[in-house]
Amino acid sequence: MNNEVVVITGASRGIGRAAAFHFAKARAKLTIIGSSDDIHDTKASLEEAGFPEVVALTRDVTSEEEIEQAIHSTLNTYGRIDTLINNAGVGKFQPVEEVTLEEWKKTFEINVQGVFLATKAVLPQMKKQKSGTILTVASDVSRYTIPENGALYTSTKYAVQGFMGSIAQELKPFGIRAGTINPGMTDTYFAGGTEGDESKKDWLKPDDVAAGLLHMASAPKHMQIDEMHLHPMIQDYPRT
Repeated sequence: MNNEVVVITGASRGIGRAAAFHFAKARAKLTIIGSSDDIHDTKASLEEAGFPEVVALTRDVTSEEEIEQAIHSTLNTYGRIDTLINNAGVGKFQPVEEVTLEEWKKTFEINVQGVFLATKAVLPQMKKQKSGTILTVASDVSRYTIPENGALYTSTKYAVQGFMGSIAQELKPFGIRAGTINPGMTDTYFAGGTEGDESKKDWLKPDDVAAGLLHMASAPKHMQIDEMHLHPMIQDYPRT
């Protein structure tokens, strides 16, 4: 990844923040995007660790204008984009009859529309380069359903999986790779959780998922890794 340019959404904490450090250690140049000013804390931590080539932007991934601005800022700074990591996402778990239309729309806007907009925004440059990698952090429930109040969240991840699978085929003639990483139970702040809670000590860590993303992005350019599935050893899940 030496001197390659990587854009990461949802990089203020959790998997996105861990990915920023993994790619920086691999000598990538970064644009990190977050929905709040906390993204600048990630930038400060990277700089303190000796990684100064970081552009930090507060942007709403559901806004086409704001995401296009972020991509333009990246190109103005670095001149190219080699990898996009779509990581921004939210979780909402409750019975279907308790989900409001507003919650349904908002979750789809962030989890699905955000992936679409960021992907669309990088494509002109990647096509011009005739190269690029687009990776989306999906979920293990993009491949099976769960009984515990998962209809809303699972629906968004099935949508993301369908989108990414389709563009992987659409973009292949342009030298652009696309894939998903599908982690199971991961110790983050996701869905209002607490990172580092004792009950999650055997779950995947953000660094585990970030290492998977780096592996996918740094694979030889002639190789496409369509999907990577990760689970903690303690997790039971359907085998297909």
